[in-house]
Amino acid sequence: MGFDSVPMPDGVAGRPRDGRGYPVPAITPWEGAEPQFALTDWGRSADCARGRRCSVCGRAMGAGAVWRVVGAAECAAIGEALAAGRPYRNMAPTLEGPGHRACMLYASMVCPYLARPNARRGVSAAAPDEMTDHVVRGAARGATGAVVGFGQYEYAVTPDQVLFRFLDVVEFLPHDTADAHLAELRAELARDQPR
Repeated sequence: MGFDSVPMPDGVAGRPRDGRGYPVPAITPWEGAEPQFALTDWGRSADCARGRRCSVCGRAMGAGAVWRVVGAAECAAIGEALAAGRPYRNMAPTLEGPGHRACMLYASMVCPYLARPNARRGVSAAAPDEMTDHVVRGAARGATGAVVGFGQYEYAVTPDQVLFRFLDVVEFLPHDTADAHLAELRAELARDQPR
């Protein structure tokens, strides 16, 4: 499914675009006139965390649940916890910030790496460390991903990273290919329209 066939949330529609027309997420760094999609800008991520703003569109998130897209390993851990009736909390922090439900549904479908299990990363992390050593060119997303809603999140801004932890799963939407979320995205966008 091409990114131009996925309905776009208003906040995403207002984002700058790259040369192909892809909207650039709020936390994406730029090198000259080129966005670096596979990387996260520390300052932009810190601003979003401190201001409770969506990491995709950059707009304020209201009180309540936040969403994020997770890869195969975390998807499996969440699924196992929920199936066993246990709460899930990612004790290992992540660099990936939260966002609006519609923005994360959209991102799961238009980001090639998030959308398909056989998708591969295009670039490696600039300075790999224990948080980013898995971010290597050619790494596959894995079998199943998910858009997950959490009741709350914690964050810490360090001198070189912004770290997030998410608590209280409120929604779990697993997918092999993210186009499975198209109906959910359309319904979410319809709910957001003024009456």
